[in-house]
Amino acid sequence: MKVLITGADGFIGKNLLARFAELGEIEAMTFSRQNSENELPALVETADAIVHLAGINRPLSPEDFRIGNTGLTTTLCQILEKSGRNIPVIFSSSTQATADNPYGSSKREAENALWHYAEQTGASVYSYRLPNVFGKWCKPNYNSAVATFCHNIANGLPITINDPTVPLTLVHIDDVINDFIRVLKEQPSITPKVFCPVTPEYTATVGELAQQIEGFHNSRTTLITSTVGTGLLRALYSTYVSYLPTSAFSYRVPQYGDERGVFVEMLKTQNSGQFSFFTAHPGVTRGGHYHHTKTEKFLVIKGKARFGFRHILTDETFVLESDGDNPQIVETIPGWAHDITNTGAEEMIVMLWANEIFDREHPDTYTHQV
Repeated sequence: MKVLITGADGFIGKNLLARFAELGEIEAMTFSRQNSENELPALVETADAIVHLAGINRPLSPEDFRIGNTGLTTTLCQILEKSGRNIPVIFSSSTQATADNPYGSSKREAENALWHYAEQTGASVYSYRLPNVFGKWCKPNYNSAVATFCHNIANGLPITINDPTVPLTLVHIDDVINDFIRVLKEQPSITPKVFCPVTPEYTATVGELAQQIEGFHNSRTTLITSTVGTGLLRALYSTYVSYLPTSAFSYRVPQYGDERGVFVEMLKTQNSGQFSFFTAHPGVTRGGHYHHTKTEKFLVIKGKARFGFRHILTDETFVLESDGDNPQIVETIPGWAHDITNTGAEEMIVMLWANEIFDREHPDTYTHQV
């Protein structure tokens, strides 16, 4: 399939081109500001579908809205009708198309030009009135609060918020691209003048977004990460990280050491514990304590270890061996004292997960002989 992308050098276009390259089954043809409208007929003639992303949203004058949005779309529709090929078009409109301003009017008129093309030819037009789209490669300090906040905070620059209570509706770029790909592949039937949704949609205030992104930045110091595995926070964190300069691709974490070895905390979560690792020299024993509710998982990734357990009431004991060549998780059990001894001839390295962040005021850790 050959797909013509107008506005291919923009935010959505760049992400769409990357996805086409991954799929390998869609050949992209591009049209951007570097091209002349005179080139459009030849491109349309060989395209199997069009993704129309080109448009103006920050012009030098209001007249540029009409030229860049309504004008280009009308020209494209005229070329399509003249070609007689009746190919499908995906159009990125905006929720601002309902607004009574030059930008909204230009988008609304562009939609009407495409509806006319659909009525005249029977071709499918998939029009998306997109809200605020965010994600990697969006231009900061332009027309996206998320992009601006992510870029400025990641680069140590100030942000300006006039009204933190302003609500925003957002969709992530990956979800937009996924739906575009679905439509291109399936070309589903669509009722005329019905807009295509992108799901999921997220809602947040400007202040909430800024606070969360500041939290991402501060997590490198506190080591406490937000719940970035699903939903808005997953997409927002991915976006924030994409704006980090190369000088910030890594960061140091504290290391605590003594004659036994070192202990390093890597990551703390708000309600799922923390991750760390420690080392032990040959013959060294670490631990020798028990917990009432805290639980831990140990994974020896280098060296050999002997785990010792003693029940604090019955004095029952248990010993097991573990080594880095045969990965296994060893769990600590509430009410059982435990320790770990390096029984090998080299340094031992052990990963550790605890189900709660260590609280020095309430450590739930009590010394006991094993």
